[in-house]
Amino acid sequence: MRRERKPLTRALVIGVLVVAVAGVGLGLYWFQPWKLWQDETVQEALPEGVSAAAPPTAATGRPSSPVGPRTLARGELISHEHATSGTVRLVQLADGTHVVRLENLDTSNGPDLRVWLTDAPVKEGKSGWHVFDDGKYVSLGKLKGNKGSQNYVLPDDVDPARYTSLSIWCDRFDVSFGAAELARG
Repeated sequence: MRRERKPLTRALVIGVLVVAVAGVGLGLYWFQPWKLWQDETVQEALPEGVSAAAPPTAATGRPSSPVGPRTLARGELISHEHATSGTVRLVQLADGTHVVRLENLDTSNGPDLRVWLTDAPVKEGKSGWHVFDDGKYVSLGKLKGNKGSQNYVLPDDVDPARYTSLSIWCDRFDVSFGAAELARG
């Protein structure tokens, strides 16, 4: 006597297909590979800041002109996990607020990219894994675009003197795309 196995085989094939489709969908969501071909360009001007009226100077009796934006630190981005270039500036605006400015940024796009200020040293080399695992950092938010010039305001409770470097950080995979050592002066 012969047994029929068609219903069992069909159920197994359908089950495997459902699991495979779910796995591919989850993989696409997690890795977001299409971002490698999608560039987001952002071109922001450096904010002026709001300056209070300066007190009159003794010589003229007129208000002195407000101090404009002042660069406190600067660095060049180096590549880690992805080719990255551009300039980073830590700027104090006329109103005393601080802004991190990325200029001429060029890096790969990716899932969940962040801008981090950190006190960890920048380690050169292609591998961006485990380079900022030690030390303190503050996230300035999501990367606005992987190309162009953009600004990130430091929260009032962040002392910019405590941080010595910046990383374009992929929060999803805990890897640095690129980083810059911030030289004061």
